[in-house]
Amino acid sequence: MTDVSAGDGPVTDVPPPATPRQDLVDRLLAGDRRALARVLTRIENGDRVGAAASARLYAHGGRAHVVGVTGPPGAGKSTLVGALIGAYREQGRSVGVVAVDPSSPMSGGATLGDRIRMGAWHGDDQVFVRSMASRGHGGGVARATTDLVDALDAAGFNPVIVETVGAGQGEIDVAALTHTTLLVQVPGTGDAVQTLKAGGLEVGDILVVGKGDLPGAAGLEADLRGMLTLAEPDPPSRRAVPGQDAWPVRVIRVSAQTQEGVAELADAIDAHRAHLARSGEIVTRLRARAEATLLARLRALLEAQVAGTTADRRVADAVAAVAARTRTPDEALASVLTVLAERGAPWAGAAANNRSASFGRR
Repeated sequence: MTDVSAGDGPVTDVPPPATPRQDLVDRLLAGDRRALARVLTRIENGDRVGAAASARLYAHGGRAHVVGVTGPPGAGKSTLVGALIGAYREQGRSVGVVAVDPSSPMSGGATLGDRIRMGAWHGDDQVFVRSMASRGHGGGVARATTDLVDALDAAGFNPVIVETVGAGQGEIDVAALTHTTLLVQVPGTGDAVQTLKAGGLEVGDILVVGKGDLPGAAGLEADLRGMLTLAEPDPPSRRAVPGQDAWPVRVIRVSAQTQEGVAELADAIDAHRAHLARSGEIVTRLRARAEATLLARLRALLEAQVAGTTADRRVADAVAAVAARTRTPDEALASVLTVLAERGAPWAGAAANNRSASFGRR
């Protein structure tokens, strides 16, 4: 470090001081876990520092295998993730986890209980568990999930595991954000068939029978295997590259309590990763992830623009008219589009004109 107080002449060999953002990112890349935690907080808060940090970190990612863990509430997803962490640590691998908890619709807060269930790893600097609130975002994940995964990836964690909220059959967004998706089912809940009907067979690369030491686990495993024999062998969501075989969905029974099936599950995840690389399907999944990320950002931008119109009198009048049933929602939408267009959203003006023309033809 140069002593800038020495001498009377101008100092020319001292670089400008690093901004806090640059300092944090550099420390993160050097392995500083405190800096990683602070960067993740800024990213999750959606402020400018977080956005700038994400931009810098993006080029350092792309190496981690991202594993999604989804399933109904009470399926033991957090316990399963903890068991997988143990299997990976035995292999000498560092593991990052993003655990999404549901937010309260009243306060917006979350219990972040996943960190409690994975507390055994808090003292291991090769394991980083980050809980985050869904903040009302649907699909089982939060709006900033992808950015947090990318930051953990850049920090050198591999694999990175994403655990979803556990809200039921709608948790399929995680499949678009990850490379391998685990769909967890447990005996005695009656949710297995419904989940698979709702698209589970198309998003789950590995079907996991959790709490495999409980009565009924073997029967559930048999049911899932039976359903796979009746399913479309090559659904569009997992269509292989021409000339390559599709991935055969596996069913694995796991007990985190007895460790039965945990090593087999970790091996199956590695086998799926190898399949993606060998078949070339990883390219398709990366493009799907990029598309999902861009669309999510577009939706967030549009939601923010629309939310900013609520204080406008014309929008308030439109809301009141819809509530009184003197205007239909489609008719009232024109007021919102007009306000958006006046605030610098040219697409809104075009949409308003198109809707006016459409209603004029009725």
